[in-house]
Amino acid sequence: MKPPLAAERQVVRQATQDQRGPEHLMSKRRIRVVAPRLTSPARRGLTGGLYTAKLLFEYFVTVSGKAASRRLCEERLILIKSQSAERAYREATRQARASQHSYRNSSKNRVQFRFVGVMDLLHLGVECEANEVWYDIGERIRPMERRSKILPKRHDLNAIKNEMLLKK
Repeated sequence: MKPPLAAERQVVRQATQDQRGPEHLMSKRRIRVVAPRLTSPARRGLTGGLYTAKLLFEYFVTVSGKAASRRLCEERLILIKSQSAERAYREATRQARASQHSYRNSSKNRVQFRFVGVMDLLHLGVECEANEVWYDIGERIRPMERRSKILPKRHDLNAIKNEMLLKK
């Protein structure tokens, strides 16, 4: 997937602010989550242990009783420690459903943060590095030669950009 241009990211950021507001950071519900610890690959087995779930959420905004077809979405990765993939799936859906909430945005429209589903569930087995939380294997045409077109500039990475904004 091609990274969005800076102008596109600004539009997304503005839409997020308009639809989410600061309320999304202060959930009234407590979600019970046991933080898993990363384990060395030598101690990992073929099943059980650590899993990463890729979750999909949507910001469902209704204006005059109608919702738009194109919606702002969030993809979220969570770590889960579990004895099996099936149990990890159930825990991921439990945590995701507990994250759902709704509020009124600055335009007084109702916004629902809704769990859509699990996009993928990955077992972090012996093939992973100790600090690895996700991997996706796919083909690209000459990625090393095209890295300047594929990868965003360092100052455009979310964490770096956000810290720069906080310093201003």
